[in-house]
Amino acid sequence: MNLKEKINKDKLPKHISIIMDGNGRWAKKQGFLRAVGHEKGTVAVRETVESCAEIGIENLTLFAFSTENWNRPKLEVKTLMKLLVSSLKKEIKTLMDNNIKLTAIGCLDNLPKKARKELEEVIEKTSKNNLMTLTLALSYGSREELLSVIKKISEKVSNQEISIAQIDENVVQQHLYSHNLPDVDLLIRTSGEQRISNFLLWQIAYAELYFTEVLWPDFRKENLFEAILNYQNRERRFGKTSEQIN
Repeated sequence: MNLKEKINKDKLPKHISIIMDGNGRWAKKQGFLRAVGHEKGTVAVRETVESCAEIGIENLTLFAFSTENWNRPKLEVKTLMKLLVSSLKKEIKTLMDNNIKLTAIGCLDNLPKKARKELEEVIEKTSKNNLMTLTLALSYGSREELLSVIKKISEKVSNQEISIAQIDENVVQQHLYSHNLPDVDLLIRTSGEQRISNFLLWQIAYAELYFTEVLWPDFRKENLFEAILNYQNRERRFGKTSEQIN
């Protein structure tokens, strides 16, 4: 029995998020420039997206570019933005063929005009697709997102649109970039690093964390299935006891 056949379709995570780490280290190991690692990483993206759609994952969020990544060397940032544009153009057929809707979260206004335009066009073209939602976190930082939430809610309180007493978790959720998405069930990080890196801090409150040594360009469907099987073998208690769950 292969890994895919072992997966329990009744216990799939509704939302998987992935910190795609290790492109630079992969390139260095191969003796290539970092840009080659980023380019090879797009192969892993395609296979992961298609595999998630194939087994019935409803939501997949990929950490594509963080607010901190703007501090990288200008040439690398420029290369990443060009790669974003070319990837969106190339993958539109894959998204349409697999009935996948594309969305994006983050400070999208910070993206170069060409990248923003291409992103908006693909989001519009795939807006009616409903098998799976693929979300790209671009120019995204969770602390910045939470600051934005605080400012938006504070403004509503100031304008007497909402009272302080009415502020609860649901109100916060409604003001997140990801307000249309469920909380993350499974967070995967590649390359052996074991940290969250300012990614979806509110949304992963009860997520299962899975770390793998595999560098992102080498990540394939078998690695994804291993992570899902690991997730399915865990007991998710959400603060309750085992007896209460079982």
